[in-house]
Amino acid sequence: MTLTAPAATGAAPADDRPMTHRQVMEALSGLLLGLFVAVLSSTVVSNALPHILTDLHGGQSAYTWVITATLLTLTASTPIWGKLSDLASKKLLLQIALVIYIASSALAGLSQNTGELIACRALQGIGAGGVTALAQICLAAMVPPRERGRYSGYFGAVFALATIGGPLIGGVIVDTSWLGWRWCFYIGIPFALAAIAVLQRTLKLPVVKRKVRIDYLGALVVTGAVSLLMIWITLAGKNYDWISWQTGAMVGGGLLLGALAVVIEKRAAEPIIPPSLFRHRTVVLAALASVLVGVGMYGATTFLSQYFQLAKEKSPTIAGLMTLPMILGLAVSSTVAGRLITKYGKWKAYLVSGTLMLAIGFGLLGTARADTSYGLLSVYMAVTGIGLGLTMQNLVLAVQNTVPRGELGAASSVVTFFRTMGGAMGVSALGALMNNKVSHYLAENLAAAHIPASGAGGGGIPDLHKLPAPVVPLVTDAFGHGVGVVFLVAAPFALMAFVTVLFIRETVLRTTQQD
Repeated sequence: MTLTAPAATGAAPADDRPMTHRQVMEALSGLLLGLFVAVLSSTVVSNALPHILTDLHGGQSAYTWVITATLLTLTASTPIWGKLSDLASKKLLLQIALVIYIASSALAGLSQNTGELIACRALQGIGAGGVTALAQICLAAMVPPRERGRYSGYFGAVFALATIGGPLIGGVIVDTSWLGWRWCFYIGIPFALAAIAVLQRTLKLPVVKRKVRIDYLGALVVTGAVSLLMIWITLAGKNYDWISWQTGAMVGGGLLLGALAVVIEKRAAEPIIPPSLFRHRTVVLAALASVLVGVGMYGATTFLSQYFQLAKEKSPTIAGLMTLPMILGLAVSSTVAGRLITKYGKWKAYLVSGTLMLAIGFGLLGTARADTSYGLLSVYMAVTGIGLGLTMQNLVLAVQNTVPRGELGAASSVVTFFRTMGGAMGVSALGALMNNKVSHYLAENLAAAHIPASGAGGGGIPDLHKLPAPVVPLVTDAFGHGVGVVFLVAAPFALMAFVTVLFIRETVLRTTQQD
């Protein structure tokens, strides 16, 4: 099918002059508002889920799918949004993504059962995937790579606030009697509406008028391959064994669809993921590093929240507040590094030091137990946050500096795609590991205390307030040790990311856009 991309209209400069700092900051405010609500949608429910599923009468499988549905569609849709941004109006696509987010959030808040909620969360992931990918793509279209660092630091700060602050916001909402869990979905709607209005007034990007062909078959096969693999790793170890016929069928099917996607994309006139991108050494290495960083990034936010609630006996609100050292570390390091990159034009040192600090931070968090002092935990979280702040946005920047302007959208979304995919798979696999370890340590503790296993309240996530007093310290000890093991296992992934970025060749950031 052949489409015609819209022509540039409005106040877009006819001679494609660069935007002034003030114009960039005005447009950036809309982009950051959109990014905040998109990332928030994936994290705000983490502390609220027990309340949500109790109200909707959902089980453990629903608990998994409320989170996974969003990550699945977010990951699968990211490269599609990225490619479309190379073919049509970035501003229009971003506003469409925000409208999808608003509609799905409103419907999610009105859900009457877990099936409706999961479907709405899947739709929410499509909108969030578009906003996450397009916000960075719009920034790349506004300013050249050399100037991009000073602005990308803001992206890292907002990403940190939404990613790690989401559980805090969700905790406050469910702890506030006159709000209720449905406001976990309603809360982002005003911000998204404001983002649309701000972008309409401030974002002025030229749109090239040309005929394009949408690669529908490629989009379908790529989505199928990613979805099958993500569904497998989400259910493996819970619904069936890791080594089983289901694993063979789903992994085999996913790899077969992946191979088919490569063939289709090589022949497509406008491929969703252009194979030519992977001729760039930087793109390949950045994609690999993004997968490895994603495993740890999403794991840190997911399991720290559980650690503070189940090992430290804190409320959802307090658990969110206790992650502030990580938020501050990520926000400050991302902002400072961005300004230094703009000033000196060098970026590789931040990637190298960032991935190394991430590995060290995870290793330190791996020593955490239920009785570890908060002072030490604060240092460990700050180190981890600094590592994430130095790494996330700079992997995107390295790729954007490598590819021509016509492939900017696809290349940027590839990095986000692999990071999210690594995160979704990492959370699922590390979550299965944590459940196994917690069960093991709890069984040991109960046996040593001569208490029957039934005394711990059975499987699932325990309510510490309903357990017998002698059992509570046994449960908190098991969760403290189990979460520590998870971070210890995540550390080698960050170390592999460190080794990977060592092989990325540094090129001085361009001071103009490249065609």
